[in-house]
Order: sequence, then C-alpha cells, then structure tokens
Amino acid sequence: MFPIINFNVVDFLWHDKWSIAPRHQRAGIMTLRYLYALGRDFFSGQLTMRAMSLVYTTLLSIVPLLAFSFSVLKGFGIHKKLEPALLAMLEPLGPRSAEITSNLIALVDNVRGDWLATFGLAFLFFTVITMIQKIEESFNFVWQVEKPRSFAQRFTEYISVLLVGPVLMVAAMGAIASISNTALVQKVAAIEPFGYWLVMAGKSMPYLMVIIVFTFVYSFIPNTKVKLSSALVGGITAGAIWATLSMFFASTVAASPTRMAIYAGFAIGIVVLIWLYLNWIILLVGAQLSFYVQHPEYLRSGRAQINLPNREAELLALLTMELVGRDFLEGRPGPRIDDLAASMELPATVLGPILHHLENAGLLRATEDQYAVPGRSLDRITLCDIVDAVRNYKVDTYPSHPAMDRIRGLVDSMDEAIDTALGGQTLHSLVTEKYPSTDPRPPSSGQSE
Repeated sequence: MFPIINFNVVDFLWHDKWSIAPRHQRAGIMTLRYLYALGRDFFSGQLTMRAMSLVYTTLLSIVPLLAFSFSVLKGFGIHKKLEPALLAMLEPLGPRSAEITSNLIALVDNVRGDWLATFGLAFLFFTVITMIQKIEESFNFVWQVEKPRSFAQRFTEYISVLLVGPVLMVAAMGAIASISNTALVQKVAAIEPFGYWLVMAGKSMPYLMVIIVFTFVYSFIPNTKVKLSSALVGGITAGAIWATLSMFFASTVAASPTRMAIYAGFAIGIVVLIWLYLNWIILLVGAQLSFYVQHPEYLRSGRAQINLPNREAELLALLTMELVGRDFLEGRPGPRIDDLAASMELPATVLGPILHHLENAGLLRATEDQYAVPGRSLDRITLCDIVDAVRNYKVDTYPSHPAMDRIRGLVDSMDEAIDTALGGQTLHSLVTEKYPSTDPRPPSSGQSE
C-alpha cells in the first residue's frame, strides 16, 4: 500500500514558515506565488476568452486604425515610415509578412482616398474608439476596476493617444535610425568589440520599443492609478515573452510549409489569427502580472469572492466612513475608491460590496475622479445608518412558523441594544473624537504630559 499524499499548493506556498525563512528562499517562494497566480488565472479561461474577443475586435479595427495613423503621420510628413514599423511588428509571420504589410498599406491607401473622405470618418472614429474601449474593459477586469471612464474622458484621452502615439513611435524609430547612420557611430562600429555591441543594440531596439509600448499601455489604459514600477515589471516580462515567442513562431511558420499548404489560401489568415491571439494573451498576462506586483495581497485569492460575516462587514463600513469623513473635514479630496482596499490591505472584492451598500444607502458617493466623499452632511449620518447599510438581515419574506413572532421579538431586542450602544452618535462625532496616541515611543523630555 502506497501512502496517500495530501498536498495543497496554496497551503504550501503561504505557509507561515516562509516568513522566517532565509532571504533566497523567500524570493523563490514569492516567485512561485506569482507563477501560481498567473497560471490559475490563465487556466480559469477568463483571459483567453477576452483575448479571443480582442482578436475579433482587432480584425474589424485594424484598417481604420492604420488609416487614422496614416492620416496623422502624413500631416507631419513622416507617413512613409509607417510601412517599416508595421513590417517589424509582422516579422514573426515569416516570409509572407512583407506581402501582408504591402496589402495592408494598399488597403489603407484606398480607404484613405475613397472612403474616409466621404461618410467613413464617423465610422472610423467609432471603430477605433470601440477597440480601445474593449481593451480598457479587459484591463479593468484584470485590475478589478468596476467603474470605467466616462464618455468624455474616453473620447479626449483616446483621441490624444491616437494623435500623439503614432507620431512618437515613428519619430523615435526615425531618430534611432538617424543616430545609427551618423559618421561618429559608423567609426565606433568599425572598432571591436564596440561594433558587436552596436549590432546587438540595433537588433534589440525593436524589442525595447515593444517593452516601452507595453509599459505605457499598462500604466495608461486601466481606469485606476498604476505605479510605473508595476507597469514596468509587466512590460519587461511581457516584452521578453513576446520576443521569445516571436522567434519561436517565425521558425515554426518557416519550418512547416507542407502543413501550411494543406490550408491553401487560408493558411496566411490562420497564421495571422493565431499570432494576434498570442499577442493579446501576452499583453493580458503582462497586465495581470503588473496588477499582482502592485497588489500582492491578491496573489492567494485572485478573483475569488469572499463573504464577510456581519461583524467584519460592520467594522469595515465604520472604518471606511471614518476615513472618508476625516478627509472631508480636513479639506482633502477624499481617498480614491481603488486605494481604500489597498490602505486596509484587503482585496477590492472584499470591500467592493460594502462600498456598494454604502452608496445605495446614500451615505457615500464617488466623484467623477473616483474619490470617495460623504453622501450627505456628517452630522446627518448616524452610526446606526452605517451599520444598517451593510447588515444582511434585511429580506422581503420571512418563514412562516408559530415561533417566528417570539424569535423576531428577540432579534428586535438585539437591534435595540445595538442602537442604544451607539447612542445616536453621528459620523461627525466619530471623526472628531480624540483618540489616545498609539505612538509606542515615550514622550520627549520637553513634551508636556
């Protein structure tokens, strides 16, 4: 008989013993936690489903997006550099990448000349903004953000990126190309080993551009405050995966002409679909990593819904309203909705329902910039209102039983005891109450008692 091994990955990775382990072991366990969380989220199917949705949206939007970028670049006189940039992005598709690039550019020219100048401008804006909106929804899902940008924010910010983004990318690539062709760089390149390193730097430059783009997307697209360090970790990781997968994908396509021949004219379309899907998967996995770097408290639970007992819900509701009320009295804009959970070291999935109940009760509201402010005057918000807002005893119907009246009377007595204990206190009195100092340091000699 073989012994039955009962091994739980979660219990192992989050065992208390790792908190006192040597530094290298803690680093290894933390890496395994990230890998576990990313693998769990990937195999749950949500990221793959959203990647497939974004592939469909990309196919509908790629020509209008290129047409828009082409028009913007033409206004700056650098539209001829769009084709090399597009060719570099499609290079992993193998020998047919040049043909696909030429066809896309030709199609963009036709759209720009015949269709865009008439009734297509409105549809172009609609298609492009819809695509970026889909991307934002996917990133908000990754970052567990429930409220998207308003329409006005979406329009102004998206159009700004669409106008400036292509110009900056092409200008950066042009500047890099110009620097590499200067006489000084050519002289340095003739000296070894500087020439070798310059060649390697030139080969790595497209991947560096991908990392920069990924980092920008991770920091800009989600409707929440993303730290640059978190976005950079995701951008570097996703860029490295993209570079590795690009080489593997290109070699696979080049090594399987017979297999591609089976699909005849559909082969290149299938390759493009697979490549788009892999790109979106990489982008979403990098976004998920950025989220976990900024919020490591989610590594264990992920998106799992945690149901709090009434007591914990009431404690969090009172703490939330005190933080919001204190900022309000001190003239600060209030804590951001997304930062409240982080300040309590809690997942947003725990605090989200509590905020929802407080908003429904009119005790809390979110501003346009997602700052939490009191729903009404602090002296008109009683602590009983806050507790009642999150208690889960309110139901529409009660079971019919002869003993129900006696039980309900007992519960009503409990509620009256709670109301009596709170003594009609308001949020204003809670916020302005003086607490004893929690500073463990002894007072200095000059400090009065």
